[in-house]
Amino acid sequence: MSDEYAPKPDSNPQLIYQIKVKGHLSSQWAGWFEGMTITLEEDGNTLLTGPVVDQSALHGLLRKVQNLGIPLLSVNTIRDIPQDDD
Repeated sequence: MSDEYAPKPDSNPQLIYQIKVKGHLSSQWAGWFEGMTITLEEDGNTLLTGPVVDQSALHGLLRKVQNLGIPLLSVNTIRDIPQDDD
Protein backbone atom coordinates (compact mmCIF):
# COMPACT_ATOMS: atom_id res chain seq x y z
CA MET A 1 0.00 0.00 0.00
CA SER A 2 1.56 3.26 -1.10
CA ASP A 3 1.26 6.52 0.79
CA GLU A 4 0.31 9.06 -1.89
CA TYR A 5 0.25 11.94 0.60
CA ALA A 6 3.76 11.53 1.98
CA PRO A 7 5.79 14.72 1.46
CA LYS A 8 8.83 14.48 -0.76
CA PRO A 9 12.01 14.86 1.34
CA ASP A 10 13.54 17.47 -0.97
CA SER A 11 10.49 19.74 -1.15
CA ASN A 12 9.50 21.72 1.94
CA PRO A 13 7.81 24.95 0.79
CA GLN A 14 6.25 27.42 3.17
CA LEU A 15 2.68 28.28 2.39
CA ILE A 16 0.96 31.65 2.47
CA TYR A 17 -2.33 31.37 4.33
CA GLN A 18 -5.28 33.70 4.69
CA ILE A 19 -7.28 33.23 7.88
CA LYS A 20 -10.54 35.15 8.01
CA VAL A 21 -12.17 35.86 11.37
CA LYS A 22 -15.38 37.61 12.30
CA GLY A 23 -15.03 41.18 13.53
CA HIS A 24 -12.15 43.65 13.47
CA LEU A 25 -9.02 42.87 15.47
CA SER A 26 -7.30 45.91 16.93
CA SER A 27 -3.68 46.62 16.06
CA GLN A 28 -2.61 45.50 19.57
CA TRP A 29 -2.90 41.87 18.37
CA ALA A 30 -0.31 42.28 15.59
CA GLY A 31 2.48 41.04 17.86
CA TRP A 32 0.48 37.99 18.89
CA PHE A 33 0.04 36.96 15.25
CA GLU A 34 3.71 37.60 14.42
CA GLY A 35 4.55 37.35 10.75
CA MET A 36 0.93 37.83 9.74
CA THR A 37 -0.47 40.94 8.10
CA ILE A 38 -3.74 42.09 9.67
CA THR A 39 -6.20 43.56 7.17
CA LEU A 40 -9.49 45.04 8.35
CA GLU A 41 -12.08 44.39 5.66
CA GLU A 42 -15.01 46.65 4.82
CA ASP A 43 -17.48 43.88 5.67
CA GLY A 44 -16.39 44.06 9.32
CA ASN A 45 -14.13 40.99 9.26
CA THR A 46 -10.36 40.64 9.66
CA LEU A 47 -7.99 38.86 7.31
CA LEU A 48 -4.70 37.47 8.67
CA THR A 49 -2.26 36.80 5.82
CA GLY A 50 1.25 35.42 5.98
CA PRO A 51 3.67 32.51 5.73
CA VAL A 52 3.10 29.37 7.78
CA VAL A 53 6.02 26.93 8.00
CA ASP A 54 4.06 23.73 8.66
CA GLN A 55 0.80 22.24 9.89
CA SER A 56 1.87 22.54 13.52
CA ALA A 57 2.35 26.30 13.10
CA LEU A 58 -1.04 26.56 11.37
CA HIS A 59 -2.73 24.77 14.27
CA GLY A 60 -0.94 27.14 16.66
CA LEU A 61 -2.39 30.15 14.84
CA LEU A 62 -5.85 28.61 14.87
CA ARG A 63 -5.53 27.95 18.63
CA LYS A 64 -4.76 31.65 19.14
CA VAL A 65 -7.94 32.55 17.25
CA GLN A 66 -9.87 30.05 19.37
CA ASN A 67 -8.35 31.36 22.62
CA LEU A 68 -9.51 34.88 21.73
CA GLY A 69 -13.03 33.54 21.25
CA ILE A 70 -13.22 34.95 17.72
CA PRO A 71 -15.40 33.04 15.25
CA LEU A 72 -13.27 31.53 12.47
CA LEU A 73 -14.78 32.14 9.02
CA SER A 74 -12.26 30.56 6.64
CA VAL A 75 -8.71 29.28 6.13
CA ASN A 76 -7.24 29.37 2.62
CA THR A 77 -3.87 28.58 1.08
CA ILE A 78 -2.75 31.37 -1.23
CA ARG A 79 0.59 30.15 -2.66
CA ASP A 80 3.89 28.41 -1.95
CA ILE A 81 7.08 30.24 -1.01
CA PRO A 82 10.11 28.35 -2.35
CA GLN A 83 12.73 27.78 0.32
CA ASP A 84 16.44 28.09 -0.37
CA ASP A 85 18.69 25.05 0.03
CA ASP A 86 21.54 26.56 2.04
